[in-house]
Amino acid sequence: MNAYKRILLKLSGESLMGEQQYGIDSQRLGDYAGQIGQAIKAGVEVAVVIGGGNIFRGMSGVAKGFDRVKGDQMGMLATVINSLALQSALKALSVKCRVFTAIRMEPVGELYTKDKVIEALAAGEVCIIAGGTGNPYFTTDTASALRGIELEADAMLKGTRVDGIYTADPEKDPDATRFDRITFDEVFKRQLRIMDLTATTMCRENNLKVVVFNMDQKGNLMRILNSEKIGTVVYNE
Repeated sequence: MNAYKRILLKLSGESLMGEQQYGIDSQRLGDYAGQIGQAIKAGVEVAVVIGGGNIFRGMSGVAKGFDRVKGDQMGMLATVINSLALQSALKALSVKCRVFTAIRMEPVGELYTKDKVIEALAAGEVCIIAGGTGNPYFTTDTASALRGIELEADAMLKGTRVDGIYTADPEKDPDATRFDRITFDEVFKRQLRIMDLTATTMCRENNLKVVVFNMDQKGNLMRILNSEKIGTVVYNE
């Protein structure tokens, strides 16, 4: 029995770099596609949102003199590139998948609507949702929270390069300890930046459970779906 029937999987763009300094590592991309394919075979409905930080991040563009709106739009396009790469990797494994975009750009992807995505999920297709929210000033974490809520996902699984949420940065503080479970209220109280505040608040107010885990460790996605204690669960009391 799977722990969740429908999930929103958030992947960071930086993770797609693998050991590189920029772009997409084909091995890492293939690993992610393989894990998602296993989830589909297990009967789980999977929607995916990917960041674009491996190609372009809006805020970094602002620091270099770009207009904020244009910078964020460039970041949205970076998420589309990553989404197309994941689609290609999934299709290479014969996993049915479709790319939906928050802004109209056929034939690159279909314009996102809740009904179309839910229909595709029910048909066993991976739905990759690109372009963030389609609006500037919103991160892909916020886009993930929004899509997870809209699609009535059982949980948002935030795949990162770390194995959960810690009391402090474990790379800087050797005494930092990992939480197995933590409430949204405690996250706010401790000022833990698991996501931006907008995304965290949306999940809290709409009771969307978040699981932060290390997606780079092969098999971790299925371990979560098999109810193993992987990563950190963030929930409402």
